[in-house]
Amino acid sequence: MQMNERIAICPGSFDPITFGHIDIITRASAMFDKIIVVVMKNNNKTSSFSSEERKEFIIKSVGDLKNVEVDVYDGLLADYAKQKNACAIIKGLRAMSDFEYEFQMALTNKKLNPQVETIFLTTSAENMYLSSSMVKQIASMGGDISEFVPGSILQEISNRLKKNK
Repeated sequence: MQMNERIAICPGSFDPITFGHIDIITRASAMFDKIIVVVMKNNNKTSSFSSEERKEFIIKSVGDLKNVEVDVYDGLLADYAKQKNACAIIKGLRAMSDFEYEFQMALTNKKLNPQVETIFLTTSAENMYLSSSMVKQIASMGGDISEFVPGSILQEISNRLKKNK
């Protein structure tokens, strides 16, 4: 680690990663010295892909960004940020409906780790409607998800989700 390196954490379930996630990660990578995209476990969601599969999808999707690394963590985000000496947590917002939950999480993380700030990035207009849940629903019904996920992971995602139908 460099002295005064600005590290940000970009957490999510990424089940699967979409162009919306990639947009936020790419923009954040221009703002910080290092971005750690971390696959977090969400106990309120049932995942379609294992944490390691999601990690590999992210690597295939943003591997060309030299200051981005990918990790998996099953614990408190505030603790992870502290372990990694991160100064910020990056969260993408699609709509006001995302904000209430994310704002509550930001305040909680600040209480647990006062050294970390949460930064909200609004998604690009073309991705406002996009969610992993929507991608999974379309794919499970045999729909075309090529407009929503990178080609490098398209077939793997489509094949898995069609099997789960």
